Amino acid sequence: MATDQHFVDYVLEQAGLGDALASRRMFGEFGLYLDGVFVAVAADNMLFLKPTGAARELLATVLEAPPYPGARPWFVVDEALDDPELLRRLLRTTAAALPAPKAKSASRAASAAGATSRRATRPRQ
Repeated sequence: MATDQHFVDYVLEQAGLGDALASRRMFGEFGLYLDGVFVAVAADNMLFLKPTGAARELLATVLEAPPYPGARPWFVVDEALDDPELLRRLLRTTAAALPAPKAKSASRAASAAGATSRRATRPRQ
């Protein structure tokens, strides 16, 4: 079952982090990014938080389940959805515990731009 956009909107609203928290559609579900760091998945209208030791300490009860078939277990965030302060702390703590997103290298960006321009200038047969 795909996640409903209304559920994702609810999570974003409850977190109260404004533009710092964004969602992106992923295979019928949604990834949540805090300041560019992938921190959670909304799948089957449930919120799954990337597991970190710091977030584990904030949860009274830790329930783990895979967000999709074949995935490792993530923390299932249920009660925190009704506690905006806890939800914010969980998201911030998780983002802080994870590595920052890798920036695209200049050579990779140039390669991508060059590939695009080569396709655009290729003569038609």
